Amino acid sequence: MATGRTDPERRERIITATLDLIAEEGVAGTSHRKVAARAGVPLGSMTYHFDGMDELLREAFTRFSSGIVAVFEERLGAASTPDEAREAVADLVHHLSSGNQRELVLTHELYTLAARKPAFRELTREWMGRSRRALEWHFDPATARQLDALIEGLSIHRALETKPHDRALTLEAVTRITTARTT
Repeated sequence: MATGRTDPERRERIITATLDLIAEEGVAGTSHRKVAARAGVPLGSMTYHFDGMDELLREAFTRFSSGIVAVFEERLGAASTPDEAREAVADLVHHLSSGNQRELVLTHELYTLAARKPAFRELTREWMGRSRRALEWHFDPATARQLDALIEGLSIHRALETKPHDRALTLEAVTRITTARTT
């Protein structure tokens, strides 16, 4: 472990340790002292790199949400037809619900924090906006909004179910939303 001023990765280790602790103990169980111990840095590093717990949480959740958006962009960026885009959306649902408990917990912790602290709502709105922009590469804005909610909801349901639904049901839901029907 590097020490002192010659430790350029210290800030990044602190953010990683913060996300790890939130995934294990929740936001309420995360403290400067615990983060410093997990990151292997002196407690004073916390106040040197961050103005307080809210800034640390904002940085950590920004990194987390950027990672999720990168998955959206990667999957949707590979699609070149409407059918491939629908498949990519179905893949997203199944990727996001594939048993990665850490991501599921971090998502819920961020939503809970945003529900309690308005300052964090902007972070979640930015995350949703970035996800929707990636969906808009293939779908109109209203459909992208619906798909974003569908992805979120189906991912949560799949992750928490003892017998999650299969990919065919996901693709059917995506197709229903993205295919214009006339009555």
